[in-house]
Amino acid sequence: MGDDSEWMKLPIDQKCEHKVWKARLNGYEEALKLFQRIEDEKSPEWGKYLGLLKKFVTDSNAVAQLKGLEAALAYVENAHLAGKTSGEVVSGVVSKVFNQPKARAKELGSDICLMYIEIERAEVVQDELIKGLDNKNPKIVVTCIETLRKALSEFGSKIITLKPVVKVLPKQFESREKAVRDEAKLLSVEIYKWIRDALRPPLQGINSVQLKELEEEWVKLPTTAPKQSRFLRSQQALKAKFEQQQAAGGDEADGDDDDEPAPQVDPYELLEPVEILSKLPKDFYDKIEAKKWQERKEALEALETLAKNPKLENGDYGDLVRALKKVIGKDANVMLVTLAAKCLAGLAAGLRKKFGTYAGHVVPTILEKFKEKKPQVVQALQEAIDAVFLTTTLQNISEDVLGVMDNKNPSIKQQASLFLARSFRHCTQATLPKSMLKAFCPAFLKQVNDSAPEVRDAAYEALGTAMKVVGEKAVNPFLADLDKLKLDKIKESADKVELLGKKGGGGAEKKAPAAKVAPPAKVAPPAENPARSSGPPKKASAAKSGGPPKKGKSASALSAKGKKVPETKEFIETELSIEVCEEKSAAVLPASCMQLLDSANWKERLASMEEFQKAVEQMDKNEMPCQALVRMLAKKPGWKETNFQVMQMKLHIVGLIAQKGSFSKTSAFVVLDGLVDKIGDVKCGGKAKEGLTATAEACSLPWTAEQVVSMVFAQKNPKNQAETLNWLSNAMKEFGFTGINVKGFINNVKTALGATNPAVRTAAITLLGVMYLYMGAPLRMFFEDEKPALLKQIDDEFEKMQGQSPPAAFRGTKKGGAEEDGEEADEQEEDGGGAPDIMDLLPRSDVSDKITQDMVDKMADKNWKIRKEGLDEVAAVISEAKFIQPSIGELPMALKGRLNDSNKILCQQTLTILQQIAVAMGPALKQHVKSLGMPIITVLGDSKTNVRAAAMTTLQAWVEQTGMKDWLEGEDLSEELKRENPFLRQEVLGWLAEKLPTMRTVPSDLMLCVPYLFICLEDRNGDVRKKAQDALPTFMMHLGYEKMLKATGKLKPASKEPVSVLLEKARAVMPAKPAPPPGKAGAAKSSSGGAPASKSGPSKPKPVIDDYDDDDPEPETKSKKVVKPGAAKKGVLGKKAPVTKAKDEEDRSGVIFILVPNGKEQRIKEEKGLKVLKWNFQTPRDEYVDQLKTQMSTCFARWLQDELFHASDFQRQVKAIGVMGERMEDELEGTVSCLDLILKWFTLRFFETNSTVLMKVLEYLKQLFPTLSRENYHLNEYEASSFIPYLILKVGESKDVVRKDVRAILTMLCKVYPASKVFPFLMDGTKSKNSKQRAECLEELGCLIENYGMNVCQPTPAKSLKEIAVHIGDRDNSVRNAALNTVVAVYNVCGDQVYKLIGNLSEKEMSMLEERVKRSAKKTPAAAPPPNRQAAERERLQREHPSNPNATFMRKPAQQPQEEVPNKLNQARAQNAEREHSHPSIPKEFQLDLDMIENDHTRVSELPDLVQHKLEELLEPIMMPEPKIRSVSPHFDDLHNSTASTINFVISQVASGDINTSIQALAQIDEVLRQEDKAEAMSGHIDQFLIATFMQLRLIYNTHMADDRLDKKDIFKLYSCIIGNMLSLFSMESLAREASMGVLKDLMHGLITLMLDARVEDIEDGQQLIRSVNLLVVRVLEKSDQTNILSALLVLLQDSLTTSSGSPMFAELVMKCLWRMIRFLPETINSINLDRILLDVHNFMKVFPKEKLKQLKSDVPHRTLKTLLHTLCKLTGAKILDHMSMIENRNESELEAHLRRVVKHSGNFSGMKSDRGTEKGQDDRMSKAKVSDILSEIFKKIGSKENTKEGLTELYEYKQKYSDADLEPFLRNTSQFFQSYVERGLRMIESEREGKGRIQPSSTVIPQHGLDSGSVPLNGEEMKPAVYYERLKILRQRQGLENNSRQAQLLQQGEGELHEM
Repeated sequence: MGDDSEWMKLPIDQKCEHKVWKARLNGYEEALKLFQRIEDEKSPEWGKYLGLLKKFVTDSNAVAQLKGLEAALAYVENAHLAGKTSGEVVSGVVSKVFNQPKARAKELGSDICLMYIEIERAEVVQDELIKGLDNKNPKIVVTCIETLRKALSEFGSKIITLKPVVKVLPKQFESREKAVRDEAKLLSVEIYKWIRDALRPPLQGINSVQLKELEEEWVKLPTTAPKQSRFLRSQQALKAKFEQQQAAGGDEADGDDDDEPAPQVDPYELLEPVEILSKLPKDFYDKIEAKKWQERKEALEALETLAKNPKLENGDYGDLVRALKKVIGKDANVMLVTLAAKCLAGLAAGLRKKFGTYAGHVVPTILEKFKEKKPQVVQALQEAIDAVFLTTTLQNISEDVLGVMDNKNPSIKQQASLFLARSFRHCTQATLPKSMLKAFCPAFLKQVNDSAPEVRDAAYEALGTAMKVVGEKAVNPFLADLDKLKLDKIKESADKVELLGKKGGGGAEKKAPAAKVAPPAKVAPPAENPARSSGPPKKASAAKSGGPPKKGKSASALSAKGKKVPETKEFIETELSIEVCEEKSAAVLPASCMQLLDSANWKERLASMEEFQKAVEQMDKNEMPCQALVRMLAKKPGWKETNFQVMQMKLHIVGLIAQKGSFSKTSAFVVLDGLVDKIGDVKCGGKAKEGLTATAEACSLPWTAEQVVSMVFAQKNPKNQAETLNWLSNAMKEFGFTGINVKGFINNVKTALGATNPAVRTAAITLLGVMYLYMGAPLRMFFEDEKPALLKQIDDEFEKMQGQSPPAAFRGTKKGGAEEDGEEADEQEEDGGGAPDIMDLLPRSDVSDKITQDMVDKMADKNWKIRKEGLDEVAAVISEAKFIQPSIGELPMALKGRLNDSNKILCQQTLTILQQIAVAMGPALKQHVKSLGMPIITVLGDSKTNVRAAAMTTLQAWVEQTGMKDWLEGEDLSEELKRENPFLRQEVLGWLAEKLPTMRTVPSDLMLCVPYLFICLEDRNGDVRKKAQDALPTFMMHLGYEKMLKATGKLKPASKEPVSVLLEKARAVMPAKPAPPPGKAGAAKSSSGGAPASKSGPSKPKPVIDDYDDDDPEPETKSKKVVKPGAAKKGVLGKKAPVTKAKDEEDRSGVIFILVPNGKEQRIKEEKGLKVLKWNFQTPRDEYVDQLKTQMSTCFARWLQDELFHASDFQRQVKAIGVMGERMEDELEGTVSCLDLILKWFTLRFFETNSTVLMKVLEYLKQLFPTLSRENYHLNEYEASSFIPYLILKVGESKDVVRKDVRAILTMLCKVYPASKVFPFLMDGTKSKNSKQRAECLEELGCLIENYGMNVCQPTPAKSLKEIAVHIGDRDNSVRNAALNTVVAVYNVCGDQVYKLIGNLSEKEMSMLEERVKRSAKKTPAAAPPPNRQAAERERLQREHPSNPNATFMRKPAQQPQEEVPNKLNQARAQNAEREHSHPSIPKEFQLDLDMIENDHTRVSELPDLVQHKLEELLEPIMMPEPKIRSVSPHFDDLHNSTASTINFVISQVASGDINTSIQALAQIDEVLRQEDKAEAMSGHIDQFLIATFMQLRLIYNTHMADDRLDKKDIFKLYSCIIGNMLSLFSMESLAREASMGVLKDLMHGLITLMLDARVEDIEDGQQLIRSVNLLVVRVLEKSDQTNILSALLVLLQDSLTTSSGSPMFAELVMKCLWRMIRFLPETINSINLDRILLDVHNFMKVFPKEKLKQLKSDVPHRTLKTLLHTLCKLTGAKILDHMSMIENRNESELEAHLRRVVKHSGNFSGMKSDRGTEKGQDDRMSKAKVSDILSEIFKKIGSKENTKEGLTELYEYKQKYSDADLEPFLRNTSQFFQSYVERGLRMIESEREGKGRIQPSSTVIPQHGLDSGSVPLNGEEMKPAVYYERLKILRQRQGLENNSRQAQLLQQGEGELHEM
């Protein structure tokens, strides 16, 4: 009890975390009581338990845990702070409670989760529960699903977001556990209650049995919608209402009216988007352009499969859409057109509103393609255009459709009308406004009269559909001209139409969903004022009650001309015959009048006119036959009347008829000629003008003016022309400018301006002045080409008009029409502001043809000058066209690209062009707002003030033409505000604050901007905060205070209060909405109160702004919303609560790296081509940052890029790096595809001082490089050069922790990038001014040399070490020490040679170095260490660098002996090699200079005796099993397409210490070499490959062959690969000739040493290997560059004679090779550089003068040299003496003297043949002379214990060669035992060899390259050719190759050649 008493005294909170479970239990009990006791939810007591709550639920003791859960539930229920603990507590409940066996524990855990939901933490709870579904424990999964089901059942689908739940549901049906599947089934049933059929598509993939069971369960469910039964704390009003309903006996009849029904869920929203762009075949764009239709079909079929996905990930589909458009428009194969149309339909359906950007590009092409008559094509095109329509708006495509309505092809007209008919079905009164009908109806009316019946029927259907949608009253004004029969057909069509109105209009038309109304009340569309819901009926009634028998305005013409439209059918009259006219006139005119009309007496005619006038004045309108009367007036003499009085009377009567009767255009045509003819008459002109005015009033001024002007300018009467223009000037003032078709007479006005008569010119200028009053500045653009003098007159006239306003029109307007006009004006204002009617009248050019592909390509060029040229051309096209049509081809996409141009001047020029386009295009600019307008807003975020100013000017110019509505629709504006760019935010918010107060209504999507407005209110940047505060009241005037206050519910608690305070302040200064036009005042009253008006009751119209919570583009989700008391709160706190954040999270839950096919390759290509800036700078300038942003924008998620480039908050960058780290494994492919950009972004961070970001970057890099290494990825040159130099900068950082990390990263870097290439970067780092950086770089260099050997030193060890040694004298102590340590590391590798490599040091520095070397514990002995030490060293390196396939690349073995300093020959050779093989295209600092390495090898390999080093074991024959090896190299299949870095990396693996790695690399290279088309990829890499190969040979010789643990079969396989590769390589002369001299020397050294390696013979099939090497040597001699190989052999001979420890056979074989080369000199002499050869001979003779050469044991070297010189002299004659230019001091050797002797004595070299015979005799004598020496050596070997077998073998071979050799003298003095031993040994060798000769052919695997067939012994075993020939015959017979004569010939030829050698 003592212990108990201890804890009993503790406070409750300490008990709760006590280690004794009883104490905790007691603590939980007391805490529970305490929590139930505390009444104040904000009591400080709650804070004590904030950090303990998780422990309550995760207690390890089950009893205590149960009580802890109860206490936790009480805490969550009562504490104000509980919400903060939601994440950790629910996570604890899921992991530690849901797995408990006790049901009570699980029940409490579930209750805690539900309580968190109740306190507004639904998202957190839901996330944790969904995470729990991935738990391996099925108990946890079952309880999580059960809890989700309870939550949904109680809180409903507005609180519980179903999308993430539905996403994970199918996986649960696949569970092995029945309990999980059953619970998933119950959850599916519960979800179905809420969203019904929307659940079906996501579950289509589950087991069919399960689906059937679900279907059965779903059928049983009640049809009534479920209701929320548990409420959030913020929904207490709803809770009270629910309880009242329950108390009143369940659901009341009006219950549905009080609650807003749960919105229907669109199945599309529940689907996961699929990314298809990266899945397109790599050759898709090539194939789709292919000439063969089958290839194009393959490409389209691949796309069709991808496009069938119901929901597609957003991306840049521009190229894809253009490709499909081209197929549809231009492909002759209709099957492909059908396929392309299906693909387009799939893209549109999968992208929905995101496809809207491309809609304008494809609609015209599809419409034009309707000329095809094949049903399947037409059907596919219909489906495509219907799908495209749902992604855009009718307004956006109206121009395109109208463009084909008068096409000559009837099929196109028919399909266009049918398309419109189908489109209208998706519309409502709001989305099919009068402005649209005005445009379409005239076109339909034309088609109604078309000759083709199918066109007429389609027009009837379209008009019928429109009538059904907007009502008869709205359409009838446009149908006044139609006869009854046609009108009936339209009405009949209307009756048949079934509207899709409930689905709203186009998927992307945001107006449509809100326009759907609930049955009791009409709801206004979001694009209109609420009061306009009753607009159309009111307009119709007003027009009807207008009294007068004529309507004021109609839009029967496309140009919207206003005209009088009589209601009677006679408005458009058919032309009557003269007889009918006379008959009708006689009925209404006196008989005398009719008789005297054509009297010859003018007085009688005058009397007749008087009677005529009286009759007309007394006539009733309905009785007046206007056409008949005017035809009587025109009857002879008609308008040729000579008496002015009669004429005046006639003209007066015309005016009367026009005023009083139903005067049609047919009647007008009768009189206009006469009126125009007399308008210039002095006496009759006035009456003529009156007549014209009356006609204009009857038939509309626009039509009359057009007719009159064209008629008068067809005459040549200047008086008439001048007076007509004067009348028109006056008429415009009287009638107004409405509907005037400027196009109709602008050319005639220009003609008038050029007239010779001054009166005509003056009248024209006056007319222009009047037009200027209405049109303003745009008018002048038409006349800029006029002469300066005339232009000055026009300008003067315009100046007079400046400031004047046009007079009010008093003619041509009726009462009904006036109101209609007012409403139209209002509609226009809402649509776009400005004066769209005026702008529409301007004649516009179609410039799409002038925007050529060449122009577009220029603008996308990487050279800024060419881009500027392209922009200049565009500007010229726009300027020339003055006014343009909205179709501008590919221009929008091209200009969009230039808005983010790194060259700011071009960016500004683009903005200027966009301003030009705005003025030139006018209101039609609206359709480009999304594609081209929004990018202008992005430019507002530019860091340069002048660019931002230009962008704002452009934006204002655009808005002036388009109005604001289109800018506010959709998510685009909110996406811009989402960018965390302070410049952009302050500019956009300032702009909105200016524009919003001028708008009466705004689209509902403005609500999407509110969350970002709130964020801006708390922005760090003061300017952003100020602009946000200024904009707040303007947002509130449209959205209402209540709505915005509710929107703060999604803010963090810390932000909520300050934002609420600001909202209160804004409420006080909220501006009033602008008043509507006077004509609409009455209608607007109901909404004048702004947002509060919406609260007046259920019967009021819904406000224009829809609930901000609904970002669903589909209509069902918004369709039935009617704001009612209480419902708004529910809406906001219900569904709204999750959506804004959910949308944001949804945004961020997608992939962060977008896979762009060949994106990285394209960037590399652009940088190499200098089309973009090369990533090379001292400090990063703005251009680099902008360029990186541009490059990242295509392949980084937008939010990630915004975070990475956040201007002010570095924490955002830290978080973004964290996200990249977390997703590295999941998105490794994406990380690799964007690796260059990631590394470039890191380099920018290296130049910043923020250590937090820097440490995060280094942490990421430490994770990145090991991951890349595991995936066998290697950096390419482009990635490395743009990153490593900047990483090395940080190695000199002052902070130790940073330096340590950078060093670690450099070590890791060598796993993915060759150490030999890192070396030059570190060398550059040693030149830094920062001493820490110099020291660290030197240390790192030492590590590289220690780990990878001397070959890591680039460009050469000597050059590198000289530069390193310079730092021994550095003034900084740490640098000196680092330099000394590095040199010591070199000493440990190559011994005393280091002193020669470092060059001259001062005495002091040298003493420091020597002292350091002495102190160094690590010294390399002169002799090679034993093989086991080498193996141990290799193992150590592999331990240090695990999984590094590149660890041994270019590493020199530690046991390499010291060598002499290179002599002059080597230096000269290196210089030549460098001149011949340098690659100037690669920057020197980044170049792996293989020729310098070669130079290094000539130095390093002079001394070693390769037989001693055993470097040859690396050469196996080509017996690798091909299929297996090929299978390990999938990534190398397309080597011809890969970069040089890929080849470099694979080559580096050839030298790997791991046999399998090396075999894989060799197999990959072999695969390339065996294909001629791919082999070229190896060009430029030959030396590198050969170096790696002979290094591997050395490694096998020294290490692998000595390692008993290794399987000799593996070594044999490696040899096979090497020899196979070499044979492939040297069979291609073009590649073989690239091998440099130094590399060939080392290669020949390795091959010859291999042939002499006795251990190889012990391997199974070793002889086969030797033969393969033999053939390879022959091929190397034949195919290599003859100068290089001859030079290499001479140097090799010199080295072999210099080295005493080497095998004599080595030198002999080298000489045999030389003899072979000499034999072929006659054929090769022309290709040999004699200067270099003579230099080599000179150096040879300098080392081995004649006397010294004769002292050698054998005279063959001497003879070989003499024969070489003799042959050269014979072939070149005395000219040989001219080839000694490279020898600096000829006296150093006897070469010149010898050559002169030979030239002098040989004469014409005719005695060459006898010389050869003599030499042969000498050879025989020589053989006898040296017999004793050779045999002495052989018997010494036999007598030694180690070499006895070798000696016996040599003796056997000697006897075979010299069968008459006498061994007796050598055996005479030996013991009998020794003699028997020798005889027995020789017999064994003989039997063994004969046995091998018999068995080998059948047991040996024939290598792939057929090496056997060409194998020739070159290893000293000079058996007679016949022996080999016989063996081969046996082998050929067994293999069935007897008839292959070619191989036999080759064999014989090869045998003969080597035999002669």
